[in-house]
Amino acid sequence: MTLKLSVLDQSPIAEGMSPETALENTVKLAKYAEELGFSRFWVSEHHDTTTLAGSSPEVLIAHLAAKTERIRIGSGGIMLPHYSSYKVAENFRVLEGLNPGRIDLGIGRAPGGMPRASLALNNGSYRNVNQYPEQIDDLLGYLMDELPDNNPYEGLQATPKISTIPEVWMLGSSPSSAVLAAQKGLPYTFAQFINGEGGPQYTKDYRSHFIPSKLLSRPRNMTAVFVICAETDEEAERIATSIDLSLIMVEQGMRSNGTPSPEKAAAYQYSRFEKARVLENRKRMIVGNPQVVKKRLMELSEQYETDEIMLVTITHDFKDKVKSFELIAEEVL
Repeated sequence: MTLKLSVLDQSPIAEGMSPETALENTVKLAKYAEELGFSRFWVSEHHDTTTLAGSSPEVLIAHLAAKTERIRIGSGGIMLPHYSSYKVAENFRVLEGLNPGRIDLGIGRAPGGMPRASLALNNGSYRNVNQYPEQIDDLLGYLMDELPDNNPYEGLQATPKISTIPEVWMLGSSPSSAVLAAQKGLPYTFAQFINGEGGPQYTKDYRSHFIPSKLLSRPRNMTAVFVICAETDEEAERIATSIDLSLIMVEQGMRSNGTPSPEKAAAYQYSRFEKARVLENRKRMIVGNPQVVKKRLMELSEQYETDEIMLVTITHDFKDKVKSFELIAEEVL
C-alpha cells in the first residue's frame, strides 16, 4: 500500500527563539514539505502561550497558500465553539476562492488555551460546547448553501459564492468526537499526539457508525502523531528529549520559555513519577532512524486502516526538524 504523509505544524517556539522566527520557520517548512511530496500542511490554533506562535490559522493559511503551489493547506484546526459558523464559512470560502481545490477546513471543539483565553475569545462568556453539533450543521449549511427552512438564518449566503468548497475534516482525540464525525458524515482525524490510548478503537467506531453524506459517501480517516527521525536511533532519542521535557512541563504547569534544548533535558532531574510520564507520553510518538520510523508508520496505517498519516514534529533546533521530514520523505514517499 502506498502511504501518504502530511504535516501538522504548530509553529513551536524554541527557547531563545522569537515568535517571528517560529512563524518564518512554518513558512519555510510548508514550502519544503511541498518539495518533498507531502500531501497536506495544516496549522493549529493555540492561545495565550509562549511556546506556540500559531494563534490564527486562517491568517496563516492565507500566507502559506500564497507561498506554495500544489500542497493542500488547512487548519488543524479551527476551534469552532469560539466562533460564528457564518464567519468561519466566509473566511474559508475566501481562502478556497483564492486557492481552488487546495484548502482544508479542520474543525475541533477543544479550547486551544486556558480558560482566561476562552473567556476573552467569547467576550467574557463561557463557550457552549453543547452547541458544537449544531454549529457543524450550520457551517456545512453555509458552505453548501443548504440551510434548512427552520433555521433562523435560512436564505443567508456565506459570500463569496464560489464553485468549490474546502474539504471539511473533524478532528478529535476522544470516542465522542469519532462518533460525532460519523454522524455528520465527515472525514475524521484522530490526534494520537494528544491521546496515546484508544485511537484505533475510536476510529473503528467511527467507521462502523458512519452515515454517508453529500460530502462523503464512505468513511475516511487518518491519524496525527508526534514523529522524530534522525540518521540513528541514538540521535533521534537525543533530539526527542526536548519534547519529552516539554510535555512534562506542560502537564505540571511549569513556566516555559519555549521548547527546551536536549542539553537542558539531559541535565533535568526527573522524579520517578516524571520518568513514568515520559514513558506514557511515548505512546504518542514515533522516534527512531528512517527504517524504524517507516515500520512504525506502516503499523499505524494498518491499525487505523488509513492510507494517510499526519506528522507532528517539535524540536529545539529547526535544522533537526527539517532533517526529520527529509529522512522520512526519502524512506516513505
